[in-house]
Amino acid sequence: MVTFTTLADDSYSSDYDYSYEPDTAPCEVNETFRFFDKFAPAAYIVIFILALLGNMLVLFVIRRYRQSRHSPCSFSLTDTFLLHLAISDLLLALTLPLFAFQWIYGWVFSVGICKVAGALFSLNIYCGVLFLACISFDRYLAIVHVVQTSWRQNTCLAQLACAMIWCCCIALAVIDIHFRNVTVLPGFTLKVCHVVFDKESSAQWHLGMQLLSMLLGFGLPLLIMLYCYIRIFHTLCHKSTRRQKRRSLKLIISLVVVFVLCWAPYNILKLVDSLLILDILSPSCTLNYVLDISILVTESMGLAHSALNPLLYGFVGVKFRHELFRMFKSALSYAWCFRMTSQVQSHGLSRRTTGSFSSVESENTSYFSVVA
Repeated sequence: MVTFTTLADDSYSSDYDYSYEPDTAPCEVNETFRFFDKFAPAAYIVIFILALLGNMLVLFVIRRYRQSRHSPCSFSLTDTFLLHLAISDLLLALTLPLFAFQWIYGWVFSVGICKVAGALFSLNIYCGVLFLACISFDRYLAIVHVVQTSWRQNTCLAQLACAMIWCCCIALAVIDIHFRNVTVLPGFTLKVCHVVFDKESSAQWHLGMQLLSMLLGFGLPLLIMLYCYIRIFHTLCHKSTRRQKRRSLKLIISLVVVFVLCWAPYNILKLVDSLLILDILSPSCTLNYVLDISILVTESMGLAHSALNPLLYGFVGVKFRHELFRMFKSALSYAWCFRMTSQVQSHGLSRRTTGSFSSVESENTSYFSVVA
C-alpha cells in the first residue's frame, strides 16, 4: 500500500493497492516523486510570497481605516469578513514554506510542528472559503434586501459569526492534530509530514474526509456565492445605470469564475479518487500516476486563490483603492517630511516643517467594501 501526501486532505490517490494482481509488481513511483521534488517547492514558495504581500497589504489598509474609528464595532460586516479572510489566507500562506522545504530535504522539524502546520493548513482552507461565502451573503442582504437594521450595522455580531466559523473549522482541524505524523513513505527516502490512519479504517477515513472537504470546502460555498451574486446582479439590472451594471457584472463574474477555476479541478479529481476508493472505477498504474500529478497541480491552483483574494475582494473595490492610495500618500509624505527634517538639522537650522502627513492622515474617513 502506497500513500502519497498533499497538503489539503493529506493523501493522494494511492490509498489503494498499487499491485492489482497477486503476481503483478507494484507500480513505479519514482517518476511521481521526481515531479513532486521539482514542482511542489517552486509552486509553494511563489504562492507564499504573493499571498504574504497581498494579504499583508490588505491588513495594513484595514488597520489604517480602523484607527480612524473609536469603536471596534464601527465598520461594515463586509470589512469584518474581509479582515478575517486576509488573516486566514495569511496563516495558510505561512505554512507553505515548511511543506516546500519538506519536498527538498524531508521533514526535519518535530512531530509537534508537523501537527500544528497541518492543522493550520486544514483550518484556513475551510475558513477561507466560508468567509468568502459570508462576504457574498452580506452583499446579498445589503443590495437585494437593502437590510439596514441595527443587527447588520453592528459589526460585533459579525465578529461573533467569525468566531463561530473559526471554532467549527478548528474542530475539523483537530483530525489533523490527532492523525498527522512524520513517517517515511514506501519507496521514498525522505521523511514527510502527513496523515496516517489506522489500516483497518484507512479507506473509510480517507473517503469521509474527502467528501467533507468537497462539501464544506467547495460545494456549499459555491452554491451560496452563485445564489447571492445572481440575485445581486438581477437587482442591479433594475436599479443601476448601464455603467454601474457593466462594472458590477465584471466584478461578479470575476469572483465566481476565479473561485471555480481555482478549486473546481482539484475537487473533480478528488471525486475521481473517491470513486477509486469505492471500487467504482478500476485502478491502474497510469491512472494513479496521472491522478497523483494532477492533484498536486490543481491543489496548487486552489492555494493560489489565497493570493488572488486580495485582488478580487480588496483592490477591485473603488473605495478600497482610494484608501490604499491615501495610505501610500501618507507614507510618501512622511518620508518627505523626514528627509526635509534631516536636511534642516544637518544645516543647523531650527524651523518648523509643514508637511502634509497629519492632514493626509486625517482624510482617512472613507468606507470600503467588496462591491464598491
